Amino acid sequence: MATKRKWPSLILSAALLGSLLTACGSNNDKGSSSPNASPSASPSASSSASASPSEEKFEPLSLSFYSEDVNANWGNNQDDIGNVLREKTGISLNAEFAVGDAVQKSALIASSGEYPDLISAKNSISKFVDAGAVLDLTDLIEQHAPNLKKLFEGQMNRLKYSESDQSIYVIPSYDGINHRVFEAVGGFQLQHRVVKELGYPTIRTVKDFENAIKGYLEKHPKDENGNPNVGLSLIADDWRMYIGVTNPAFAVTGGSDDGEYYVDIDTNEVTYHFRRPVEKEYFRWLNHMNAEGLLDKESFVQKYDQYKAKIATGRVLGLIDQKWSFDDGQKALKTAGKFDQAYGHYPVTLTEEYKHTAFWPTGFTGGSGVAISVNNPDPVRTIKFLDYLASEEGQVLVNWGIEGKHYNVENGKRVIPAEVNDRKVNDAINFQKESGIGSYNLLSAHYGDGVQDASGNYFSTRFPEQLINDYSDVEKEVLAAYGGTIWKDLFPKEEEFKMKPWGALWNIPIPSESDLVVLEEKLKNITWKRIPEAILAKPDQFDAIWDKYMKEIESAGVEKAEELRQQLLNERLALWGN
Repeated sequence: MATKRKWPSLILSAALLGSLLTACGSNNDKGSSSPNASPSASPSASSSASASPSEEKFEPLSLSFYSEDVNANWGNNQDDIGNVLREKTGISLNAEFAVGDAVQKSALIASSGEYPDLISAKNSISKFVDAGAVLDLTDLIEQHAPNLKKLFEGQMNRLKYSESDQSIYVIPSYDGINHRVFEAVGGFQLQHRVVKELGYPTIRTVKDFENAIKGYLEKHPKDENGNPNVGLSLIADDWRMYIGVTNPAFAVTGGSDDGEYYVDIDTNEVTYHFRRPVEKEYFRWLNHMNAEGLLDKESFVQKYDQYKAKIATGRVLGLIDQKWSFDDGQKALKTAGKFDQAYGHYPVTLTEEYKHTAFWPTGFTGGSGVAISVNNPDPVRTIKFLDYLASEEGQVLVNWGIEGKHYNVENGKRVIPAEVNDRKVNDAINFQKESGIGSYNLLSAHYGDGVQDASGNYFSTRFPEQLINDYSDVEKEVLAAYGGTIWKDLFPKEEEFKMKPWGALWNIPIPSESDLVVLEEKLKNITWKRIPEAILAKPDQFDAIWDKYMKEIESAGVEKAEELRQQLLNERLALWGN
């Protein structure tokens, strides 16, 4: 075994956050086959763990932790939840987060032979598996994790790595069991003041979205300080190119989120999604927006911090992004009381023949999450720590906080006091750093939104009544004008789509030795060069650039990449029994 690596002394009880991902995939909205089912029973609204380690007395244990995701608001292990977790488990985490290219960072760690004790490598877990860096968790779960077993009951097949290697290397944490999404976080975003000023126009197609931006700019080309308002700003900094530029192309043309591929729901046929002719027309529309002066000229050069800072000025009228990506800028607006410059979410598609696919159900996707490395000094205590987080007591703690401080129980219901909720919404960054609420959710497996315990309380705080409590008066006014009470009301519902039996194609691990690794890097580099070029070109040059792009990806082996992805899809369908 390799010598244990010395990791930086950043102490983090909070892990993985909430900022990214995604993504990789984009909206990551998950369907639910039984949103009101109660996977666990609880004798009270406060909830207690079915197998809590809190009765035991542990020696302090510090574990090194590496994550590809960054949690900008973690509380340095001094937040309220972190203190409780240390009391309950004795465990704290010395954390290292990837900076810059997370995949490259993971590859370096995997090849070093010196591994952190806990690993969250959302996009690169196969690198650690192939390096022999992570443990098979099957027996640890069976022998020491009753809460995880309970939570994953009936879903264990979806934890297995592949059809040929049915080990469990990861505790999935990016997808909740029986998840039912209530919160719209994607779509196209418009400031509330835009739609109010224009009398709440229909916002259904890209043309409607364009007309709203154009109409407002004609009336208000500058803000109250004389600075020019910005029509539509995109974020294309590094991997955020996927979220802000390329993923919307399939979402607005009827495709579900399968990463860089489109999978036909009826035939399961895999296609590199940019090869769909209809997506060309979406990028032509962005080209048109640029030609009309409605697209932010800095869209393809601004860094992420600059993008968020620009949003915080209140000058950006429209976005095409995910809430978790732009929300820091929006939180700054709310903190400043500029609620009319915050954003609503609209189910915009290329034309009305398409449905926005933000709520296309996938079922439980498994896949990405937390692994225990072969260097871990105490795998049993570590799995018990992850098991505690997955218990009812742990779930209530990480989602609601501490009873009497962050929530009360009134008539059997958990209720967030008004003053606490005000800080949670309008002073969100500081509140998260102090409380830890929102910083621990992705550290272990969890129940999805919409799942209730035996007392009738939701495990998470993302349910309609609480979402409405979080809305400003301006937001409620705008929603009412469009006939909704929450933003999801404006979008096509889960039941309008067929359940995806493969979950999400982007979530299927790729063996490191696969030719797909090199092929997809080539395709990415070509795509990230040609898409911005096509958007920023003169309109009469668009078709020539697009034709060149199609020829280049063909020469780079796009058909071979499709074949290899098809094989991975077919193997998953076999593994999951579909």
